[in-house]
Amino acid sequence: MAEGLNSIKNFHVEILLHTNSLLNRIDAIARVANFLSSKEALGKEKVITKFDDDSLSEHIKSISIYENSSKTLNGEFPETRYYLYTFNSSAPEIEETEDEQQISTQWILPTQEFHGLWDSLIYDSEVKDELLNYVGTALDFSDKSVDPTIVSWNRIVLLHGPPGTGKTSLCKALAQKICIRCSSKFSYGQLIEVNTHSLFSKWFSESGKLVTRMFKGILNLVEDPNVLVIVLLDEVETLARSRTSALCGNEPSDALRVVNALLTHLDMIKRYPNVLILTTSNITDAIDVALIDRADIKQYIGLPSVEAIYQIYCTCIIELQQTGIICTREILLPLHRLRISPESQPSDPILSNSRCLKLKAIAEKSVGLSGRTLRKMPFIACALFIKTKLISLDVFLDALSEAVEKHWKDVKHLKVHV
Repeated sequence: MAEGLNSIKNFHVEILLHTNSLLNRIDAIARVANFLSSKEALGKEKVITKFDDDSLSEHIKSISIYENSSKTLNGEFPETRYYLYTFNSSAPEIEETEDEQQISTQWILPTQEFHGLWDSLIYDSEVKDELLNYVGTALDFSDKSVDPTIVSWNRIVLLHGPPGTGKTSLCKALAQKICIRCSSKFSYGQLIEVNTHSLFSKWFSESGKLVTRMFKGILNLVEDPNVLVIVLLDEVETLARSRTSALCGNEPSDALRVVNALLTHLDMIKRYPNVLILTTSNITDAIDVALIDRADIKQYIGLPSVEAIYQIYCTCIIELQQTGIICTREILLPLHRLRISPESQPSDPILSNSRCLKLKAIAEKSVGLSGRTLRKMPFIACALFIKTKLISLDVFLDALSEAVEKHWKDVKHLKVHV
């Protein structure tokens, strides 16, 4: 099949320009559209970083293509959309208290630091697309001046679930993705990651004042309608402790002041259309119900399934093959293709069904590991269980299996001695 991208018309195309490129939007889109129209039909997601045409490579660093799963009101797929952006070269800024405790880290988006983060996050559900659609709807409602007293939305998202499942990374990746997709609407984005632990002062009654000070700074930023401000409250249960449980503590009044200050300022900034609040929590039982009620989306992020684990391991293997750590270049089939005909061996020698089945078995015994731990396993495999410089895929898979087994043994020993 040799259809070009323009004949399918349901893609998002993100064009990353070199920082020194002076190519304007119209010319860039025209060149990319012409380039893609000559390409064979593209998969669900694709990143292009190499170009035969010097007129492209001189200006364009990469082209990322994503299938657009949304539809218009009449049920048709929308036209392909193009987004141009460059990385901001500024280093993140650190805001501190008078006693040098870090209150927040602030990034100007898009930034190189978060590049590729979105694609590296693998979930069983369509949570990434759902969050993007949520943000797009919130901005659209604001643009069309929908009365929030009749149709209510607060632009607050709560991601909750076990540690290590990628909640914080998803928030950062979402912030970056929003700024890329909204590059024609906003001049730039600003992500403010709040260190919730530092907002509890050692001085009685000061914590509420620190929260107020932080939100005053945020309000100053959102006054500029050309800036998209995303606030990340990681481990929000630290800041928004349940007021019911706080009353049982030794010094409940300070905790109450913090929760009340947080809720008050969240209500104040929701009238601004250019702000989004992203929150994460490992312990939702500890969060004040008033904050949970304010969240438009309360998304559970759980541990990955066998399918997701298999896909995570595949991305790790591809990276190790591309960097020369694994010297053989066998292609691992997607898990759904294995289930269609698990006994059949592909005619192409580089499509190894037996190795896919071996990786599937490793994925099955990796169930229960977080995404954070899963991505460490290939390193542990190479560090502890491989003694040769030339690493074949077979050798790596055997080592990966041993690494997973060692991890479970280590966890068991930790529990015994705790």
